Amino acid sequence: MTSIAPIATDRKIIVGVDTHKYAHVAVAIDLLGTRIADWQVPANREGYARLEAWAGSMGRVSAWGVEGTGSYGVGLASFLRRTGHRIVEVNRGDRRSRRSNGKTDTLDAEAAARSVLSGAAAAIPKTADGSAEMIRQIKVARDTARKARTSAMVTLKASIVNCPAELRESFDGLTDKVLIDRCASLRPGAVMSPTAAGKHSLRELARRWQQLGDEITRHDAVLDELTRAHAPTLRDGFGIGIDTAAEMLIVFGDNAERVRNEAAFAKLCGVCPIPAASGLTSRHRLSRAGHREANAALYRTVIVRMRFHQPTIDYVARRTSDGLSKRDIIRCLKRFVAREVYQRVMTDHRARQLASGAA
Repeated sequence: MTSIAPIATDRKIIVGVDTHKYAHVAVAIDLLGTRIADWQVPANREGYARLEAWAGSMGRVSAWGVEGTGSYGVGLASFLRRTGHRIVEVNRGDRRSRRSNGKTDTLDAEAAARSVLSGAAAAIPKTADGSAEMIRQIKVARDTARKARTSAMVTLKASIVNCPAELRESFDGLTDKVLIDRCASLRPGAVMSPTAAGKHSLRELARRWQQLGDEITRHDAVLDELTRAHAPTLRDGFGIGIDTAAEMLIVFGDNAERVRNEAAFAKLCGVCPIPAASGLTSRHRLSRAGHREANAALYRTVIVRMRFHQPTIDYVARRTSDGLSKRDIIRCLKRFVAREVYQRVMTDHRARQLASGAA
């Protein structure tokens, strides 16, 4: 990497960083957009310190634009935050620009710095140092276990279809739970025939399903404890269970104030209307961007309320009489729930801040 000797240490600069697993590439520009220098360091604590010192030699750093603050850049972002720097989360660059101008790590780092300078990038990254990060890690393990359990059930049922007839017919009409118990108790003996091989396969798949179920139960117990301690007001909401509360807290992060208002949170979850007008046609549609898991969590809460929450049931009846379709009613309800979730999460967040301030 090339580096230009600093001209004046009192100038203000912006540093963009393209992060990778083993190395980070940085480019410094001044507030007029002039590129000053670039630098590469290893992705470890020593490299972070060297990068900060290099940036300080270029001038006074106004902001750091860091790509991947939730993955490869999380260590750098944490280091810079502890040293008092302003960090801006930068998304991947525009693909059309990459096709036109090419792609290198240096160009990506420069694009990150320029996106901060132009104001296109202004998001505050998550701190990833508290309960929300703990919840995220546990939920990753839980979600992967749930997917594996679903895969085990699908594979087991497919295996039953291909089993010998006398074995396949013995499972006809069984519910999933009874099927699992029956398969888990099979005794294949020596694998000397297709029937014995089928029994062995079904038993192992059923036991895998049971083991994954036990793992999910353990994860749920931890998530229940963490979400109740971190956001008791959120958990009090009707239809907001362990999974939904965990997903919402992951979206906010430990520094919930980074979500500016409830409208920004609704956009983040993909439940806000955006203009879709052209010519004489004026209309809106829902945003297709945002956090899809959070959107799904809001949907689950709405479905629960439509079945068991009397005010929601009354609202659905009233809006149906107004001529709205069920799909449109669900869209409205998801927006209402997003507003409620934001208020509950911020209530808990402010309570924690007051408690930490008093301590």
